[in-house]
Amino acid sequence: MSLWRTLREDLETVFSKDPAARSKWEVLLCYPGLHALWIHRLAHALWRREHRLLARVLSHCNRFLTGIEIHPGAQIGRRFFIDHGMGVVIGETTEIGDDVLLYKGVVLGGTTLEKGKRHPTIGNGVVVGSNAVVLGAITVGDYAKIGSGAVVVKPVPPAATVVGVPGRVVPKTGPTVPKLDLDHGRLPDPVVEALRCLEARIEALERALAQKGTTGAEGTEGAEGVLVRRELPSSASTLSPL
Repeated sequence: MSLWRTLREDLETVFSKDPAARSKWEVLLCYPGLHALWIHRLAHALWRREHRLLARVLSHCNRFLTGIEIHPGAQIGRRFFIDHGMGVVIGETTEIGDDVLLYKGVVLGGTTLEKGKRHPTIGNGVVVGSNAVVLGAITVGDYAKIGSGAVVVKPVPPAATVVGVPGRVVPKTGPTVPKLDLDHGRLPDPVVEALRCLEARIEALERALAQKGTTGAEGTEGAEGVLVRRELPSSASTLSPL
């Protein structure tokens, strides 16, 4: 793809992923995520041509101008967009697929001092919420969604939703259609669901014990029956830590 077509596609991506964008001039002048991407494309080209110091200096200027730090060695695909962007850090060996969306404060970092692959690989169509952290040479599958504030240190399956610290996969409740979903503010909370289930079980036990005082042994059997019948919901009982 030619340079002009690439720049035009980057510009159009802003309109498709940010409903606040109103005009091309506004996007060109006021979107640091777009500025950071364009400067990174130049820095990455210098990096690949072995002009490492110049590439790092340009990357440092990028950070100063936009508040977004992208190592010039990072590989970024098409239609990538950083919304707002302040505090975003993308490490040297990070690989990002097409149609990826990052929000402010996201860190794609490493976990080892050894050289080589040490940063995440982000699949196509992934959405990473504000202040989420993805660490290590792990893979985040296509169309996965990382909730705001999550800390992910293990691989994420395709089309999965991850929340919490450490990140946990939320079990799927129905068929998944690969698409860009901006509604990352309404993610499920499996920890809260588990606590609600435990609260309900405790209340059932208290009622059964209170009934025992009037019914004797029969009440005890009733309590046992209540406890046997009460089960954790699937979303709470199948939490898989990442």
